[in-house]
Amino acid sequence: MEIREDLLELLARRALTEDGARPEAVERRHAGGRRTARENLADLVDPGSFVEYGRFVTAAQEARRSLDELLDRTVADGLVGGLATVEGRACAVLSYDYLVLAGTQGLRGHHKSDRLIALIEKMGLPVVFFTEGGGGRPGDTDIPVVSALDVGSFALWARLSGVVPRIAVVAGSCFAGNAVLAGCSDLIVATADSSLGMAGPAMIAGGGLGEVAAHEVGPIEVQAANGVVDVAVADEAEAVRVARRLLGYFTGAADSWTARDQTALRDVVPEREQTAYDVRPVVETLADDGSVTFLREAFAPELVTALARLEGRTVGFVANQTRHVAGAVTSDAADKAARFLQLCDCYGFPVVSLVDTPGMMVGPEAERTALVRHTARLLVAGAQLEVPLVGVVLRRGYGLGAQAMLGGSTHEPVLTVAWPGAHLGPMGLEGAVRLARRAELAAIADPEEREATVREWTAAYREHAKALNAARYFEIDDVVDPAETRQVLAATLAAATAGGRLHGRRRPVDTW
Repeated sequence: MEIREDLLELLARRALTEDGARPEAVERRHAGGRRTARENLADLVDPGSFVEYGRFVTAAQEARRSLDELLDRTVADGLVGGLATVEGRACAVLSYDYLVLAGTQGLRGHHKSDRLIALIEKMGLPVVFFTEGGGGRPGDTDIPVVSALDVGSFALWARLSGVVPRIAVVAGSCFAGNAVLAGCSDLIVATADSSLGMAGPAMIAGGGLGEVAAHEVGPIEVQAANGVVDVAVADEAEAVRVARRLLGYFTGAADSWTARDQTALRDVVPEREQTAYDVRPVVETLADDGSVTFLREAFAPELVTALARLEGRTVGFVANQTRHVAGAVTSDAADKAARFLQLCDCYGFPVVSLVDTPGMMVGPEAERTALVRHTARLLVAGAQLEVPLVGVVLRRGYGLGAQAMLGGSTHEPVLTVAWPGAHLGPMGLEGAVRLARRAELAAIADPEEREATVREWTAAYREHAKALNAARYFEIDDVVDPAETRQVLAATLAAATAGGRLHGRRRPVDTW
């Protein structure tokens, strides 16, 4: 059967858009341990599901390049994007193509991203955006511009905050406009070789700030520790796996699940309050097997945030990590938790708060971090929650820090329970004794006798502060066997969500 010339022309032009038309560039990419944009998208989406937009677009550089060169070197104007499914659920996917002019943002590429972002909003689609690239491209000549500051992509992308979930994947260099798109996203996944910054080496040098290499601008060890990156991964293959898992949290419940032996929770928390422990195994035991993704782990490690599933339902976990500053609520911890609560509230994820804290961080050094405002941010975020919050006091629930972890009060969550060894109080027990009975203690002349008296009174107060006593006064709703916690959480959330999936209230989520 003879193929018409117009179809032959289409097939030939389509072949030029594929990686196979650029073997040398692809080989260089692979030699550097990297994958192409199309390889990443093919790994992410279901086979055969990708519907591409604007594959035949070329850079607006006809005044300086021949048509053959444009077709060869500016494929899709460096932005591959369209609609697809991931594990059967619809989404949008976009990726800057570093093989095309270093992944820079061209004027026609902006038109394409504007078109796709508008469709994303109209169709309510979650989106994964691979944002590697060098930022704006000054070399486009065909469209008259002076500043190009009227480009709409950034405002359109930012306006999607709270409307649809947006996951950015950063690998290699991601500077200027590309970095802004990542920074506006709900979650950022970044590889070990990534460098993320508001300007690349050329712009830094142009600003008179010296010569720096691309990898020195914003390396992963910096951007993970300061909280910019949510999940740090080894390479693009792992980044795609993590992006797929993150996307799954937003697209519905899992149909099946398994869980660990819950009796292990009876011994995970040390009895002695001064003994630190890792709270992450508690999260992993309560959640469905293999469902936990910890976020911003290197930033404010005194507080753990994680997305996970509980009997298939997506939930958010916040937890005090006693291995760092005893689990006190610092300025960074409050910011980390507050932003996470906003994310969960926006997208309809119930929150489980695991409390083991001596309270807010205190002292002159802490106050230099604007502690008053930052810790207040956590209280405001918790009080604004519309999704169900369930509180579990694991060991210590002291002071305003514990209240902030519980939405402002032990009666703010839909359920607040404690484990049998937990204690609750307005502040650390010994500190409360020293403060409340300061006059009596000052009257004891002998220092050894005074300290013995402090220990005696603290022991008595400790008995009074037991979780069972707090439950007797109805300051909390129940005291549970740690092994029953998962069952209690699942039953409470099932009742609180009335058998359906929460939709959240679609408010913008702070970028920080």
